[in-house]
Amino acid sequence: MSALPKPSNWNVANAFTALRLVAVPVFIVLLLHDDGQSDSWRIAATAAFAVAIITDRIDGELARRWGLITDLGKIADPIADKALVGSALICLSLIGELPWWVTVVVLFRELAITGVRFVVIRHGVMPASRGGKYKTTAQSVALLLYLAPLPDAFQPVAVVTMGVAVVLTVATGLDYVVQAVRLRRGSDRTRAKRATGRGVPPESHRAGQSSAA
Repeated sequence: MSALPKPSNWNVANAFTALRLVAVPVFIVLLLHDDGQSDSWRIAATAAFAVAIITDRIDGELARRWGLITDLGKIADPIADKALVGSALICLSLIGELPWWVTVVVLFRELAITGVRFVVIRHGVMPASRGGKYKTTAQSVALLLYLAPLPDAFQPVAVVTMGVAVVLTVATGLDYVVQAVRLRRGSDRTRAKRATGRGVPPESHRAGQSSAA
C-alpha cells in the first residue's frame, strides 16, 4: 500500500496562520492609538486580538481534521502566536499597564524556545505540547483582560490570570528544553554520528564484510 502524499505547505490551515501574522501590525496600531487611552480604539484592538487568537484554534483544527499538518505549519504556528503575544506584552508595557519584568520573562522564554526549535530541527520537529497549549490559553485570557477597557474591579482578576500565565510560561519552557535534549539524543542523526565516532561501519559495509568472509 503506497504512502499518502505529504500535504502542500500552500493550504488553508497555513493561510490562517499567515493571516494571524498579518493581523499583528494592525493590532499594534489600534492599541497604541492615543497611547491606549481611547476606549473605542482599545475595544477595536481587543477585537483584533481576539480574532487573531480564534484563527489559531481554526488552523489547528483544520490541520488535524483535514490532514494538513506540515513541518512549515509546526514552525510558523508558534511563531505567529509569539508575534501576537509579544506585541501585546510590549505595547501594554509601553503604555504603563503591565510591568516590564513580565514582558521580559515571557518574551525571553518564547524567543529561547523558538531558538531551541531551530537548533534541533535537524533532528526533528518539536510540535506544541499540551502544556504549551494551556500556556497559550492562559496568556490569551490574561492579555484580553488587560487589553479590554474593563472596570477597575476586574484588575485583580487580570493580575492573577497573568500570574498563572507566567508560571505556565516558565514551566513549559523548561519542559521544551528537556524535550529538545531527548529529541537530539534519540535522533537518527545523533545515532549515526555516534556510530561513526566509534568507528562502526555502516550496515551495508558490515554486510559486505560478512559475505566476503
